[in-house]
Amino acid sequence: MPLGLAALDDLFDAFEDLRDVLDGVDAAAIELASNRVSRAAASVRAIGAWRSEPAVIERLAVMVPLLDSARIRVKLLADHAQQRLAILAAHGAQTAPLTYGR
Repeated sequence: MPLGLAALDDLFDAFEDLRDVLDGVDAAAIELASNRVSRAAASVRAIGAWRSEPAVIERLAVMVPLLDSARIRVKLLADHAQQRLAILAAHGAQTAPLTYGR
């Protein structure tokens, strides 16, 4: 397997993990998964083969929907968290649930 494809597989797995933890309320797990995505993306960028290797380009094309869905999900969840924080600010912590569990 070309090095670029292995890096893409790591990126794909990292995004899958991120999607899984985004459904929960564990802020530490979300941060860990986000950091894993960041490291995996940096590895793909560092290889540089993604620009010229046909198999890597094809794999990236297949991954685009996953990447877009994760990006949209993060934006949606960030907006939801902002709304919950606004509720906390407006009503006080005693009357509104915490955004993340402890």
